[in-house]
Amino acid sequence: MAGNSQRRNRRTSNKKGATVGSGGQRRRALEGRGPTPPAEARKGHKKNRVATAQAKRTVSSQSRRPSGRGAKASSEMVVGRNPVVEALRAEIPATAVYVQQFIDNDDRVREAIKLASDRGVPLLEAPRPELDRITAGLNHQGLVLQIPPYEYAHPDDLVADAARKREDPLIVALDGVTDPRNLGAVVRSVAAFGGHGVVVPERRAAGMTAGAWKTSAGTAARVSVARATNLTRTLETYQKAGLTVVGLAADGDIELQDLELLAGPVVIVAGSEGKGLSRLVSETCDVLVRIPMPGGGAESLNAGVAAGVVLYEASRRRG
Repeated sequence: MAGNSQRRNRRTSNKKGATVGSGGQRRRALEGRGPTPPAEARKGHKKNRVATAQAKRTVSSQSRRPSGRGAKASSEMVVGRNPVVEALRAEIPATAVYVQQFIDNDDRVREAIKLASDRGVPLLEAPRPELDRITAGLNHQGLVLQIPPYEYAHPDDLVADAARKREDPLIVALDGVTDPRNLGAVVRSVAAFGGHGVVVPERRAAGMTAGAWKTSAGTAARVSVARATNLTRTLETYQKAGLTVVGLAADGDIELQDLELLAGPVVIVAGSEGKGLSRLVSETCDVLVRIPMPGGGAESLNAGVAAGVVLYEASRRRG
């Protein structure tokens, strides 16, 4: 009946009552979302479908890759949003950046995508289960950077490189150094003071990982790192080629400033900070040298710092 105000749910006034606020949603909707991601990272795009299929094929081939002795070195994975961004900033070599489907597009993801695009690194979208599998369940946060295997030189190549430059070889060998950051620091010092390369043992030693690349600050692209199957035999081969093997030891026979041999062809051998040089390597060295530390605030130096000090002295003596 017209005018019957008792009817349930009937509006009796044209005035609108209080409404719940938007909570800032409308204002946030007007904010920009950053630059448009490349086609490979946009769901539904043809290039995205191609990249996703390629990622699945790559992941599948990695799961079938042989392992164990005699197998080729596999690619390294850098996982997590901050580590991936930092690796891309440091221009660490990369073959692909895996981006999880439906990932939250925050500042780090956008920067990683931009850096990869600027460098021409392929962007591959992959489902979360695939990323979980290739990272062995690590907390990848939807971003994974694939680094190609490092191509190690042969120890003889370092001497040959010095010969081409008509210079006396200046080489650093590391004995039992397992921290990749120490290796990266040594590579950086070799580049700074005109060295010809670094030798590391094949087993129980740091290799050229993402951490080593980052610490080297890009110099790993210019300095050769060689792998020795047996470090003692490699040092003996260097001795036969006319190089003097100088070992760094806290109880060395001679102090660094008194070592005139650094002006000629030398191999500087640094051990780990805790154990120092192994017995066989120490016995192979022609001379053991100690670095004077008059400050008395430290009993030893890590391999990266110690090698840098000796390399500077060698560079100074060579003029």
